[in-house]
Amino acid sequence: MNAFMNISYTFIGQITIPSFIAEMKNPKDFPKALWAVTIAEVILFSLVGAIVYAYTGTQYNVAPAFGSLGNEVYKKVSFSFMIPTLIFLGVLYASVSARFVYFRIFAGTRHMGSHTVVGWASWAAILAVTWLFAFIIAEVIPFFSDLLSLMSSLFDSFFGFIFWGVAYLRMRRADHGPGFWKVRGIRGMTGYVFNIILILIGLLFLSAGTYASVESIIQGYAVSSFGGPFSCASNGV
Repeated sequence: MNAFMNISYTFIGQITIPSFIAEMKNPKDFPKALWAVTIAEVILFSLVGAIVYAYTGTQYNVAPAFGSLGNEVYKKVSFSFMIPTLIFLGVLYASVSARFVYFRIFAGTRHMGSHTVVGWASWAAILAVTWLFAFIIAEVIPFFSDLLSLMSSLFDSFFGFIFWGVAYLRMRRADHGPGFWKVRGIRGMTGYVFNIILILIGLLFLSAGTYASVESIIQGYAVSSFGGPFSCASNGV
């Protein structure tokens, strides 16, 4: 379960990539771009996950998966490729979080659309607090792999499965009425059953996945397999 949730977290985390396409000049191109990106993601992450687990095995695999490499040179080279991604995603998620807080604080004020000292100082302060909070969490929690599993179970189960299933059902109900699966024939029935299964899978990850992740953390502490907070010990196992 933990191994699968690690792959799920990696895959679902990339779904936000096509969001910038929403501002393209021709909105009709969005479905084509979305299909292209989704197909590429499925192929890429399925191959990477399958190859890594096939050659290293789940009992020897760590998170990030690059830590499984035995050659130190290969490991350093692999992690060097992660640096741009970590910086990009860190800046992206911190900016989105800071933007949400900023808009909540200054909604309806002149600081929203004008270059004011208070506005810029507040924006910088919110970003600083966000990064500091993220740093503390990263250093205090000494189990990276189980943390990914727990985050996937709690959050990706909804955003990756339940949300999309419910969204499909509500959209089709709004377009075709309460009996949309009957009106649209086999296509409607197939979509209805598929999204119900998708919701059930999300609920399974939310319940059983969360339980398994918490149990794994408890067992890890019981056998003293975790390093201490704010230490240089590896938290990737």
